[in-house]
Amino acid sequence: MVHLLIIFSSEQELKMASNKKLLVLPGDGIGPEVVGEVRRIVDWMDKRRHVSFDISEGLVGGAAIDAHGTPLTDETMADAMSVDAVLFGSIGGPKWEKLPFNSQPERGLLRLRKEMDLFANLRPAMVFDALADASSLKHELVAGLDIMILRELTGGVYFGEPRGIETLPSGERRGFNTQSYTESEIERVARVGFELAQKRNGKLCSVEKANVMESGVLWREVVTSIAKDYPDISLSHMYADNCAMQIVRNPKQFDVIVTDNLFGDILSDCAAMLTGSLGMLPSASLGAEDPSTGRRMALYEPVHGSAPDIAGQGKANPLAEVLSFAMLLRYSFDMGEDADMIETAVGNVLGAGIRTADIAAPGQQAISTSEMGNALLKELDKLAA
Repeated sequence: MVHLLIIFSSEQELKMASNKKLLVLPGDGIGPEVVGEVRRIVDWMDKRRHVSFDISEGLVGGAAIDAHGTPLTDETMADAMSVDAVLFGSIGGPKWEKLPFNSQPERGLLRLRKEMDLFANLRPAMVFDALADASSLKHELVAGLDIMILRELTGGVYFGEPRGIETLPSGERRGFNTQSYTESEIERVARVGFELAQKRNGKLCSVEKANVMESGVLWREVVTSIAKDYPDISLSHMYADNCAMQIVRNPKQFDVIVTDNLFGDILSDCAAMLTGSLGMLPSASLGAEDPSTGRRMALYEPVHGSAPDIAGQGKANPLAEVLSFAMLLRYSFDMGEDADMIETAVGNVLGAGIRTADIAAPGQQAISTSEMGNALLKELDKLAA
Protein backbone atom coordinates (compact mmCIF):
# COMPACT_ATOMS: atom_id res chain seq x y z
CA MET A 1 0.00 0.00 0.00
CA VAL A 2 2.82 2.38 0.86
CA HIS A 3 4.53 1.46 -2.40
CA LEU A 4 1.41 2.39 -4.37
CA LEU A 5 1.15 5.68 -2.50
CA ILE A 6 4.75 6.57 -3.35
CA ILE A 7 4.18 5.86 -7.04
CA PHE A 8 1.06 8.02 -7.04
CA SER A 9 2.89 10.88 -5.37
CA SER A 10 5.73 10.62 -7.87
CA GLU A 11 3.31 10.75 -10.79
CA GLN A 12 1.61 13.77 -9.31
CA GLU A 13 4.93 15.56 -8.86
CA LEU A 14 5.91 14.73 -12.44
CA LYS A 15 2.59 16.02 -13.70
CA MET A 16 2.91 19.23 -11.74
CA ALA A 17 6.45 19.73 -12.99
CA SER A 18 5.23 19.35 -16.56
CA ASN A 19 2.54 22.02 -16.14
CA LYS A 20 2.55 24.56 -18.94
CA LYS A 21 1.06 27.99 -18.27
CA LEU A 22 -1.61 28.92 -20.79
CA LEU A 23 -3.90 31.96 -20.88
CA VAL A 24 -7.15 31.42 -22.78
CA LEU A 25 -8.96 34.48 -24.17
CA PRO A 26 -12.16 33.27 -25.90
CA GLY A 27 -13.28 36.78 -26.85
CA ASP A 28 -16.50 37.48 -28.74
CA GLY A 29 -18.90 35.88 -31.22
CA ILE A 30 -17.99 32.29 -32.00
CA GLY A 31 -14.77 32.59 -29.98
CA PRO A 32 -16.10 30.92 -26.82
CA GLU A 33 -17.57 28.05 -28.86
CA VAL A 34 -14.42 27.19 -30.81
CA VAL A 35 -12.15 27.68 -27.79
CA GLY A 36 -14.47 25.36 -25.88
CA GLU A 37 -13.64 22.53 -28.28
CA VAL A 38 -9.92 23.10 -27.68
CA ARG A 39 -10.55 22.92 -23.94
CA ARG A 40 -12.01 19.46 -24.53
CA ILE A 41 -8.81 18.42 -26.32
CA VAL A 42 -6.75 19.82 -23.44
CA ASP A 43 -8.78 17.65 -21.05
CA TRP A 44 -8.23 14.65 -23.33
CA MET A 45 -4.47 15.27 -23.35
CA ASP A 46 -4.45 15.37 -19.56
CA LYS A 47 -6.17 11.99 -19.36
CA ARG A 48 -4.66 10.18 -22.33
CA ARG A 49 -1.27 11.84 -22.89
CA HIS A 50 -0.47 12.74 -19.26
CA VAL A 51 0.20 16.32 -20.33
CA SER A 52 -1.00 18.91 -17.86
CA PHE A 53 -1.66 22.59 -18.51
CA ASP A 54 -2.01 25.34 -15.93
CA ILE A 55 -4.87 27.24 -17.57
CA SER A 56 -6.22 30.67 -16.71
CA GLU A 57 -8.98 32.45 -18.62
CA GLY A 58 -9.65 36.13 -19.23
CA LEU A 59 -11.89 38.55 -21.07
CA VAL A 60 -10.91 40.52 -24.14
CA GLY A 61 -12.69 42.63 -26.73
CA GLY A 62 -16.41 43.21 -26.44
CA ALA A 63 -16.71 40.79 -23.54
CA ALA A 64 -14.17 42.86 -21.58
CA ILE A 65 -15.89 46.11 -22.55
CA ASP A 66 -19.21 44.81 -21.23
CA ALA A 67 -17.66 43.61 -17.97
CA HIS A 68 -14.98 46.24 -17.31
CA GLY A 69 -15.50 49.12 -19.74
CA THR A 70 -12.23 48.46 -21.57
CA PRO A 71 -11.25 45.98 -24.33
CA LEU A 72 -8.34 44.68 -22.23
CA THR A 73 -7.73 45.22 -18.53
CA ASP A 74 -4.26 45.78 -17.09
CA GLU A 75 -4.71 42.58 -15.08
CA THR A 76 -5.35 40.48 -18.19
CA MET A 77 -2.41 42.15 -19.93
CA ALA A 78 -0.19 41.22 -16.99
CA ASP A 79 -1.46 37.64 -17.15
CA ALA A 80 -0.58 37.47 -20.86
CA MET A 81 2.96 38.63 -20.10
CA SER A 82 3.47 35.96 -17.44
CA VAL A 83 2.30 32.79 -19.21
CA ASP A 84 4.04 30.53 -21.72
CA ALA A 85 1.44 31.12 -24.44
CA VAL A 86 -1.90 32.82 -25.13
CA LEU A 87 -4.71 31.05 -27.00
CA PHE A 88 -7.05 33.61 -28.54
CA GLY A 89 -10.55 33.10 -29.93
CA SER A 90 -12.10 35.95 -31.91
CA ILE A 91 -13.00 39.55 -31.32
CA GLY A 92 -15.58 42.20 -32.21
CA GLY A 93 -19.15 42.44 -33.42
CA PRO A 94 -21.85 44.94 -34.43
CA LYS A 95 -22.77 45.57 -30.78
CA TRP A 96 -19.57 47.62 -30.30
CA GLU A 97 -19.09 49.14 -33.77
CA LYS A 98 -20.21 52.65 -32.77
CA LEU A 99 -17.76 52.99 -29.90
CA PRO A 100 -14.88 55.49 -30.29
CA PHE A 101 -11.97 54.08 -32.32
CA ASN A 102 -9.65 53.69 -29.33
CA SER A 103 -12.34 51.89 -27.32
CA GLN A 104 -13.36 49.29 -29.88
CA PRO A 105 -12.87 45.56 -29.18
CA GLU A 106 -10.00 45.19 -31.65
CA ARG A 107 -7.86 47.54 -29.56
CA GLY A 108 -7.55 44.74 -27.02
CA LEU A 109 -5.82 42.48 -29.54
CA LEU A 110 -3.64 45.32 -30.81
CA ARG A 111 -2.50 46.05 -27.25
CA LEU A 112 -1.61 42.41 -26.72
CA ARG A 113 0.48 42.37 -29.91
CA LYS A 114 2.21 45.65 -29.05
CA GLU A 115 3.07 45.02 -25.40
CA MET A 116 4.08 41.41 -26.01
CA ASP A 117 6.19 42.68 -28.95
CA LEU A 118 4.86 40.00 -31.27
CA PHE A 119 6.94 40.75 -34.34
CA ALA A 120 6.75 37.40 -36.17
CA ASN A 121 3.41 36.36 -37.65
CA LEU A 122 3.19 32.73 -38.81
CA ARG A 123 0.49 31.97 -41.36
CA PRO A 124 0.49 28.37 -42.57
CA ALA A 125 -1.35 27.41 -45.73
CA MET A 126 -2.10 23.72 -45.41
CA VAL A 127 -4.51 21.88 -47.69
CA PHE A 128 -6.00 18.65 -46.43
CA ASP A 129 -6.54 16.20 -49.27
CA ALA A 130 -10.26 15.97 -48.52
CA LEU A 131 -10.66 19.72 -49.12
CA ALA A 132 -8.40 20.07 -52.16
CA ASP A 133 -11.37 20.42 -54.51
CA ALA A 134 -12.55 23.49 -52.55
CA SER A 135 -9.52 25.44 -53.73
CA SER A 136 -9.76 27.72 -56.75
CA LEU A 137 -6.63 26.03 -58.13
CA LYS A 138 -6.41 22.62 -59.75
CA HIS A 139 -6.49 19.65 -57.40
CA GLU A 140 -2.99 18.48 -58.28
CA LEU A 141 -1.50 21.91 -57.51
CA VAL A 142 -2.81 22.12 -53.95
CA ALA A 143 -3.43 18.56 -52.68
CA GLY A 144 -1.06 18.00 -49.78
CA LEU A 145 0.14 21.62 -49.79
CA ASP A 146 1.91 22.70 -46.60
CA ILE A 147 3.73 26.04 -46.70
CA MET A 148 4.44 28.66 -44.03
CA ILE A 149 4.45 32.41 -44.59
CA LEU A 150 6.35 34.37 -41.95
CA ARG A 151 5.37 38.04 -41.90
CA GLU A 152 7.24 40.73 -39.97
CA LEU A 153 4.44 42.28 -37.93
CA THR A 154 5.63 45.43 -36.15
CA GLY A 155 7.72 47.39 -38.67
CA GLY A 156 7.72 48.46 -42.29
CA VAL A 157 5.38 50.81 -44.11
CA TYR A 158 2.48 50.29 -41.68
CA PHE A 159 4.46 51.83 -38.82
CA GLY A 160 7.19 53.89 -40.49
CA GLU A 161 7.49 57.64 -39.91
CA PRO A 162 6.86 60.17 -41.31
CA ARG A 163 3.37 59.37 -42.48
CA GLY A 164 0.20 61.32 -43.08
CA ILE A 165 -1.79 63.44 -45.50
CA GLU A 166 -0.66 66.98 -46.25
CA THR A 167 -1.84 69.85 -48.40
CA LEU A 168 0.72 71.12 -50.90
CA PRO A 169 1.15 74.83 -51.80
CA SER A 170 -0.85 74.13 -54.93
CA GLY A 171 -3.82 73.06 -52.79
CA GLU A 172 -3.50 69.45 -53.88
CA ARG A 173 -3.40 66.86 -51.08
CA ARG A 174 -0.67 64.23 -50.84
CA GLY A 175 -0.68 61.02 -48.81
CA PHE A 176 2.63 59.52 -47.76
CA ASN A 177 4.02 56.57 -45.78
CA THR A 178 7.54 55.43 -45.00
CA GLN A 179 8.90 51.95 -45.59
CA SER A 180 11.65 51.53 -43.00
CA TYR A 181 13.53 48.61 -41.45
CA THR A 182 16.58 48.43 -39.22
CA GLU A 183 19.11 45.62 -39.44
CA SER A 184 18.01 44.26 -36.06
CA GLU A 185 14.33 44.19 -37.09
CA ILE A 186 15.21 42.20 -40.20
CA GLU A 187 17.61 39.88 -38.41
CA ARG A 188 15.23 38.81 -35.66
CA VAL A 189 12.41 37.83 -38.03
CA ALA A 190 14.86 36.17 -40.42
CA ARG A 191 16.23 34.02 -37.59
CA VAL A 192 12.70 32.89 -36.79
CA GLY A 193 12.40 31.95 -40.47
CA PHE A 194 15.58 29.86 -40.40
CA GLU A 195 14.47 28.16 -37.17
CA LEU A 196 11.07 27.36 -38.68
CA ALA A 197 12.74 25.86 -41.73
CA GLN A 198 14.86 23.68 -39.42
CA LYS A 199 11.64 22.25 -37.93
CA ARG A 200 10.11 21.74 -41.37
CA ASN A 201 11.72 20.83 -44.72
CA GLY A 202 14.90 22.90 -44.62
CA LYS A 203 14.05 25.56 -47.23
CA LEU A 204 13.70 29.30 -46.67
CA CYS A 205 12.70 31.80 -49.35
CA SER A 206 13.29 35.47 -48.47
CA VAL A 207 10.98 37.85 -50.32
CA GLU A 208 11.43 41.60 -50.94
CA LYS A 209 11.76 44.12 -53.79
CA ALA A 210 15.51 44.67 -53.77
CA ASN A 211 15.34 45.68 -57.44
CA VAL A 212 13.48 48.93 -56.68
CA MET A 213 13.55 49.51 -52.90
CA GLU A 214 16.55 50.29 -50.67
CA SER A 215 14.80 48.63 -47.73
CA GLY A 216 14.67 45.51 -49.88
CA VAL A 217 18.40 45.75 -50.61
CA LEU A 218 19.13 45.90 -46.87
CA TRP A 219 16.67 43.06 -46.23
CA ARG A 220 18.46 40.80 -48.70
CA GLU A 221 21.91 41.73 -47.35
CA VAL A 222 20.95 40.98 -43.73
CA VAL A 223 19.21 37.69 -44.48
CA THR A 224 22.14 36.56 -46.61
CA SER A 225 24.67 37.51 -43.93
CA ILE A 226 23.06 35.40 -41.20
CA ALA A 227 22.51 32.37 -43.45
CA LYS A 228 26.02 31.21 -42.49
CA ASP A 229 24.65 30.45 -39.01
CA TYR A 230 22.22 27.95 -40.54
CA PRO A 231 24.28 25.77 -42.92
CA ASP A 232 21.55 23.10 -42.90
CA ILE A 233 19.04 25.48 -44.53
CA SER A 234 18.73 26.13 -48.27
CA LEU A 235 18.19 29.89 -48.67
CA SER A 236 16.75 31.49 -51.81
CA HIS A 237 15.59 35.02 -52.65
CA MET A 238 12.60 36.15 -54.68
CA TYR A 239 10.98 39.46 -55.61
CA ALA A 240 7.54 39.92 -54.07
CA ASP A 241 5.64 40.27 -57.35
CA ASN A 242 7.20 37.07 -58.69
CA CYS A 243 6.42 35.31 -55.40
CA ALA A 244 2.74 36.22 -55.73
CA MET A 245 2.74 34.69 -59.19
CA GLN A 246 4.62 31.57 -58.07
CA ILE A 247 2.23 30.98 -55.14
CA VAL A 248 -0.64 30.50 -57.58
CA ARG A 249 1.48 28.85 -60.29
CA ASN A 250 3.38 26.25 -58.24
CA PRO A 251 2.83 26.71 -54.49
CA LYS A 252 4.47 23.41 -53.51
CA GLN A 253 7.91 24.77 -54.44
CA PHE A 254 7.89 26.70 -51.14
CA ASP A 255 8.51 25.58 -47.57
CA VAL A 256 8.95 28.75 -45.46
CA ILE A 257 8.62 32.27 -46.89
CA VAL A 258 9.92 35.19 -44.81
CA THR A 259 8.98 38.71 -45.82
CA ASP A 260 8.15 42.18 -44.53
CA ASN A 261 4.88 43.54 -43.15
CA LEU A 262 3.30 44.80 -46.37
CA PHE A 263 4.30 41.92 -48.64
CA GLY A 264 3.49 39.43 -45.88
CA ASP A 265 0.01 40.88 -45.52
CA ILE A 266 -0.66 40.42 -49.22
CA LEU A 267 1.08 37.07 -49.77
CA SER A 268 -0.45 35.39 -46.71
CA ASP A 269 -3.98 36.27 -47.85
CA CYS A 270 -3.14 35.06 -51.34
CA ALA A 271 -1.85 31.75 -49.94
CA ALA A 272 -4.81 31.48 -47.59
CA MET A 273 -7.23 31.16 -50.46
CA LEU A 274 -5.29 28.18 -51.83
CA THR A 275 -6.93 26.25 -49.00
CA GLY A 276 -10.48 27.09 -50.04
CA SER A 277 -11.76 28.21 -46.61
CA LEU A 278 -10.73 30.80 -44.04
CA GLY A 279 -12.44 28.58 -41.48
CA MET A 280 -9.50 26.18 -41.64
CA LEU A 281 -6.63 28.62 -41.14
CA PRO A 282 -4.63 28.96 -37.92
CA SER A 283 -1.97 31.54 -37.10
CA ALA A 284 0.68 32.36 -34.53
CA SER A 285 2.41 35.57 -33.50
CA LEU A 286 5.77 35.24 -31.74
CA GLY A 287 7.94 37.67 -29.81
CA ALA A 288 11.66 37.81 -29.10
CA GLU A 289 13.40 34.93 -27.37
CA ASP A 290 14.39 35.53 -23.75
CA PRO A 291 18.17 34.88 -23.73
CA SER A 292 18.07 33.49 -20.18
CA THR A 293 15.10 31.16 -20.55
CA GLY A 294 14.77 30.63 -24.31
CA ARG A 295 11.07 31.47 -23.96
CA ARG A 296 9.19 33.53 -26.54
CA MET A 297 6.04 35.52 -25.96
CA ALA A 298 3.42 33.93 -28.19
CA LEU A 299 -0.22 34.33 -29.16
CA TYR A 300 -2.16 31.81 -31.26
CA GLU A 301 -5.45 32.55 -33.01
CA PRO A 302 -7.58 31.46 -35.97
CA VAL A 303 -7.56 33.71 -39.03
CA HIS A 304 -11.36 33.86 -39.17
CA GLY A 305 -13.37 36.57 -37.41
CA SER A 306 -16.02 36.48 -34.72
CA ALA A 307 -18.88 35.60 -37.14
CA PRO A 308 -21.61 37.21 -34.98
CA ASP A 309 -24.29 36.06 -37.44
CA ILE A 310 -23.84 32.43 -36.35
CA ALA A 311 -22.60 32.94 -32.78
CA GLY A 312 -24.30 30.76 -30.19
CA GLN A 313 -25.94 28.53 -32.80
CA GLY A 314 -23.44 25.65 -32.80
CA LYS A 315 -22.59 26.25 -36.47
CA ALA A 316 -18.99 27.43 -36.09
CA ASN A 317 -16.11 25.43 -37.49
CA PRO A 318 -13.65 24.83 -34.60
CA LEU A 319 -10.85 23.42 -36.78
CA ALA A 320 -8.90 26.68 -37.23
CA GLU A 321 -8.83 27.10 -33.45
CA VAL A 322 -7.84 23.46 -33.01
CA LEU A 323 -5.03 23.84 -35.56
CA SER A 324 -3.92 27.04 -33.79
CA PHE A 325 -3.62 24.95 -30.62
CA ALA A 326 -1.52 22.43 -32.56
CA MET A 327 0.79 25.31 -33.54
CA LEU A 328 0.95 26.32 -29.88
CA LEU A 329 2.08 22.83 -28.92
CA ARG A 330 4.71 22.78 -31.66
CA TYR A 331 6.23 26.24 -31.33
CA SER A 332 5.77 27.18 -27.66
CA PHE A 333 6.17 23.77 -26.01
CA ASP A 334 8.19 21.80 -28.60
CA MET A 335 5.52 19.09 -28.54
CA GLY A 336 5.70 18.17 -32.22
CA GLU A 337 4.41 14.64 -31.73
CA ASP A 338 1.22 15.87 -30.05
CA ALA A 339 0.78 18.60 -32.68
CA ASP A 340 1.17 16.00 -35.44
CA MET A 341 -1.46 13.81 -33.79
CA ILE A 342 -3.99 16.64 -33.67
CA GLU A 343 -3.33 17.61 -37.29
CA THR A 344 -3.64 13.96 -38.34
CA ALA A 345 -6.94 13.70 -36.46
CA VAL A 346 -8.25 16.76 -38.32
CA GLY A 347 -7.19 15.25 -41.65
CA ASN A 348 -8.79 11.89 -40.85
CA VAL A 349 -12.06 13.48 -39.76
CA LEU A 350 -12.23 15.49 -42.97
CA GLY A 351 -11.27 12.39 -44.95
CA ALA A 352 -14.29 10.65 -43.46
CA GLY A 353 -16.54 13.32 -45.00
CA ILE A 354 -17.37 15.05 -41.72
CA ARG A 355 -18.06 18.74 -42.31
CA THR A 356 -19.34 21.85 -40.59
CA ALA A 357 -21.55 24.10 -42.69
CA ASP A 358 -18.75 26.38 -43.95
CA ILE A 359 -16.85 23.53 -45.63
CA ALA A 360 -19.76 21.29 -46.60
CA ALA A 361 -20.40 20.76 -50.31
CA PRO A 362 -23.89 21.46 -51.68
CA GLY A 363 -26.21 18.71 -50.45
CA GLN A 364 -23.65 17.41 -47.95
CA GLN A 365 -24.81 17.01 -44.35
CA ALA A 366 -23.32 19.57 -41.96
CA ILE A 367 -22.67 18.85 -38.30
CA SER A 368 -22.50 21.16 -35.30
CA THR A 369 -19.47 22.62 -33.55
CA SER A 370 -19.68 20.13 -30.68
CA GLU A 371 -20.24 17.22 -33.05
CA MET A 372 -17.03 18.14 -34.86
CA GLY A 373 -15.36 18.17 -31.44
CA ASN A 374 -16.79 14.71 -30.73
CA ALA A 375 -15.44 13.41 -34.04
CA LEU A 376 -11.97 14.80 -33.29
CA LEU A 377 -11.87 13.22 -29.82
CA LYS A 378 -12.97 9.89 -31.24
CA GLU A 379 -10.20 10.07 -33.84
CA LEU A 380 -7.63 11.06 -31.22
CA ASP A 381 -8.63 8.01 -29.18
CA LYS A 382 -7.89 5.82 -32.21
CA LEU A 383 -4.53 7.47 -32.84
CA ALA A 384 -3.50 7.18 -29.19
CA ALA A 385 -4.48 3.52 -28.89
